[in-house]
Amino acid sequence: MTKRTLSSVTPRLPLTGLEHEVMQAVWNIGQATVEAVYDVVVQKRRLKETTVRTILRRLEQKGYLRHEEKGRSYVYLAAEPARSLAARVARQIIDKLCRGSIEELVTGMVEAKVLSKAELDRLEKIVRAEKGSSRARK
Repeated sequence: MTKRTLSSVTPRLPLTGLEHEVMQAVWNIGQATVEAVYDVVVQKRRLKETTVRTILRRLEQKGYLRHEEKGRSYVYLAAEPARSLAARVARQIIDKLCRGSIEELVTGMVEAKVLSKAELDRLEKIVRAEKGSSRARK
């Protein structure tokens, strides 16, 4: 089994459900004002704009967002893309629960039938393509 040393990246505090919705809005919008995020989040939840403003500040304190000043407004941007964050969180799970072994995680997912046949087929294609390109580089 392939093992890796524990990740040196300090984990961020986890996202609450509302924080995740706000992050999803920022990822979808790109550069998001409080008003733009509020317009998205209020479609699913009854909130005040001040609540969204507080959540955005909290996400910035946790390291998920950063902001730029545009005139009198703050424009929020994700500190990293959703896919990058997901990969980092997966790495933390692998390090903590799978003794640093990606193989152990994937094997567990296959055995628990977490992955569909279509997902397994796509992953197989990706792995084969990567193996082919790594041979070409040698």
